[in-house]
Amino acid sequence: MAVTACQGLGFIVSLIGTAGIIAATCMDQWSTQDLYNNPVTAVFNYQGLWRSCVRESSGFTECRGYFTLLGLPAMLQAVRALMIVGIVLGAISLLVSIFALKCIRIGSMEDSAKANMTLTSGIMFIISGLCAIAGVSVFANMLVTNFWMSTANMYTGMGGMVQTVQTRYTFGSALFVGWVAGGLTLIGGVMMCIACRGLAPEETNYKAVSYHASGHNVAYKPGGFKASTGFGPNSKNRKIYEGGVHTEDEVQSHPSKYDYV
Repeated sequence: MAVTACQGLGFIVSLIGTAGIIAATCMDQWSTQDLYNNPVTAVFNYQGLWRSCVRESSGFTECRGYFTLLGLPAMLQAVRALMIVGIVLGAISLLVSIFALKCIRIGSMEDSAKANMTLTSGIMFIISGLCAIAGVSVFANMLVTNFWMSTANMYTGMGGMVQTVQTRYTFGSALFVGWVAGGLTLIGGVMMCIACRGLAPEETNYKAVSYHASGHNVAYKPGGFKASTGFGPNSKNRKIYEGGVHTEDEVQSHPSKYDYV
């Protein structure tokens, strides 16, 4: 019961985490404009992995996609690749884990096969979560670096006079969604790996039984129990007469009535 609960809970947590990774990848607010000390508040800019948007104070929003691939920063392309790999691995893991659930019986699938499938899906969930966390962390590091570089360029000249106004970007909501989703996927994968140990059948130890081929001189009682064997150089052949066991010497020393005929 505990194994089934652990496996089911791990599947649900991984499902929520994978859905969160997909949502974070599709969101536009990976980086939002920093409005601190910004004199222009009528326009709000935010950017995502696939497009950048501008929202005016009137409520009108205009978005423009990135129509180039080679012109994008290498770090942004790396984040895209990590998030896509996380989504693909998460989707495959969900498909595998559905058939690996102990509460679902498909044909004559054995518990050992379910245990292997559970372990495989758990490892893939862990890799998916790590990819999502790594992608979001790389993007956050890029934002931090650009933020402080923009701050250093803004305040130049004597007396700290503001010479130029540049748009600075800070963390968006998609980053937090991606971190939480990656963590949930990672936790769900660990729970699936733990449940795999309970699904694996225990090894059964069988006692060894030696088998010896019976000889042609083996005599048995009528009850089915073994009386004697013909093995050994000094053993004598025995025969069964009227339910009793007698050796050849005993038969010759006790003549019957038919010997005098």
